[in-house]
Amino acid sequence: MILGAFASLMMVSCAKDYTCKCVVTESISGSSNTVNTVINGKKKDVKATCEAGNSVSGTVSQTCTIQ
Repeated sequence: MILGAFASLMMVSCAKDYTCKCVVTESISGSSNTVNTVINGKKKDVKATCEAGNSVSGTVSQTCTIQ
């Protein structure tokens, strides 16, 4: 029983590979480009790293989310 609880806890806190999908959009032409990057870590840390890529510069915006 204790071993099962320990194994469950370890699965929750383990680092995993997540895909960070960033979509770059140019608002005037409407063109877009998607870039996927694999990031290894805990979900909350990966989410923060991925979303740090969100930006807007003039007519170009980049939106990043984990998949």
